[in-house]
Amino acid sequence: MACINPDGKPTESGMKMLRALQKGSKAPEEVAQETGLPLFRVRSGLRELAQAGLAIQTEDKYKLSEEGAKLAK
Repeated sequence: MACINPDGKPTESGMKMLRALQKGSKAPEEVAQETGLPLFRVRSGLRELAQAGLAIQTEDKYKLSEEGAKLAK
């Protein structure tokens, strides 16, 4: 299940992950716990969101990019 639609916008699960990152930088395990999504899906989803420029990976955590913050509102 992809987190980014072909039009470049986040899917429902992608939006859940972006909203989870609104409160600050989080590890994939924290995002999975907060969203209720399986960890394997969160890990791949966060990578997709980062590739799309909506999230930024910092070591073992992810945070919202400026563009991701706009969409997460």
